[in-house]
Amino acid sequence: MDCLENGSLALSMGSCLSTCDEVAHTLPRRQPLEKEALEALETEAKKDEQLACLPRRMCVNGSSHIVSIYSQQGKKGVNQDCMVVWEGFGSREDTVFCGVFDGHGPYGHLVSRRVRDSLPSTLIDQWHELISEESSFSKGSLSEDPDEESESKLKDDSGSCKDELQMFAIWKESHLRAFKVMDKELKLHPTLDCFCSGTTAVTVVKQGQDLAIANVGDSRAILGTMSDDNRLMAVQLTVDLKPNLPKEEERIRQCGGRVFSLEDEPEVHRVWLPDDDSPGLAMARAFGDLCLKDFGVIAVPEVTYRRLTNRDQFIVLATDGVWDVLSNQEVVSIVSSAPSRVTAAKVVVETAVRAWKRKFPTSRADDCAAVCLYVDSESFVSLANDNSDDLTLKDVNVKEIQEVCNASKNNAESIATSTNNTDSQKQSENLSEEDRHDGKDAPRSLGECIATDEWSALDGLTRVNSLLSLPRFMMGYRKDDGSKRRRRRLC
Repeated sequence: MDCLENGSLALSMGSCLSTCDEVAHTLPRRQPLEKEALEALETEAKKDEQLACLPRRMCVNGSSHIVSIYSQQGKKGVNQDCMVVWEGFGSREDTVFCGVFDGHGPYGHLVSRRVRDSLPSTLIDQWHELISEESSFSKGSLSEDPDEESESKLKDDSGSCKDELQMFAIWKESHLRAFKVMDKELKLHPTLDCFCSGTTAVTVVKQGQDLAIANVGDSRAILGTMSDDNRLMAVQLTVDLKPNLPKEEERIRQCGGRVFSLEDEPEVHRVWLPDDDSPGLAMARAFGDLCLKDFGVIAVPEVTYRRLTNRDQFIVLATDGVWDVLSNQEVVSIVSSAPSRVTAAKVVVETAVRAWKRKFPTSRADDCAAVCLYVDSESFVSLANDNSDDLTLKDVNVKEIQEVCNASKNNAESIATSTNNTDSQKQSENLSEEDRHDGKDAPRSLGECIATDEWSALDGLTRVNSLLSLPRFMMGYRKDDGSKRRRRRLC
């Protein structure tokens, strides 16, 4: 595989590191594991076996009566996306945990799976611990001041605001503690190298009608809900935490890190070391990435609250491979048009893959993962189908979605190459600019966008690598490893 692009070496989510012989020779050899490390790995393996035996926990492509999950490898190497759904979370029948994780760097696939397997258990442990300390919580030992947006959502006419504030405060503190513990575990892991590898995470805990949403990185969660005029609309539940966000950039700069974009990708802002043009991380928060933890990249989640209503239909969590090519409204429309709830996540991912081929034909498609959690009654399917005429997409039309739905039930290959499908793609490509942008809102300020939960930091940027290059001092090269020119090219 050609790892050189525009005269420089770019790591494609770790794929170049694993396939380039020159780079592989420069990596330091692993030392024999000590007894303590072997014991830790053995304990970890036993926990993984116990998790695999849980009947209501899903982490591979599948579905249940309320959720469907699906992931597909892209063209950048090993699939670094993963997801998990845990029904009956914390031994509570009314609680469900959902999460998607997008790894990056040479060991990103290992980091994302480690977080997938450990974070839910860590979270519920912290929650149980805080519940047992409820008396201390009532005296104000926990953070009882949610952000203004969350507090406004908690207010209602039933007088239950106090109970919801307390519930959210417990879940918020549980997330803050669990994410901190998880990041520390990655740092101390006996074999997992997280120095230049990491993962994003977006999670949702649904407890009854209450949602606690936590986000680190640029994966995203949205809500499909019915508007006052009975149309299905998308509400963004998280903000893509990119380095160019004002608060994120300010924190990184105060910690000594640098934020800037390269000339050949001006739309992609990255985080760099103070004195070295590496690693070029395309997000402001992440698990792992230890080389940047002293320079502003943190694993502290943004935790928000939302109370579900009878208008809310489903929640979609997905990695940036989906959001790079599909808008929030498009994803909501795709889910509503799926032939069944069982195939909803698969249809989203397959439509995203097709959109990658059409929008970025010369780029390597990113990994895609999606979780669709239904929170409505069974009557939603017929209701959504009755309003399908109002759910017109901008770049992905209804005909194309239906073809993907049929492909998931029959033969995807034959439908993808059919004449009708080709005509549909040509028709979409020949749309005028006025048609493509018809109906878009006028430009708004940053504050207005964030206040309406519809803003994402950068649209369509992570078609490039999340991690551009490894720091030179991690490559382990010596003077006898080759010429100066070769060492510069490798780094």
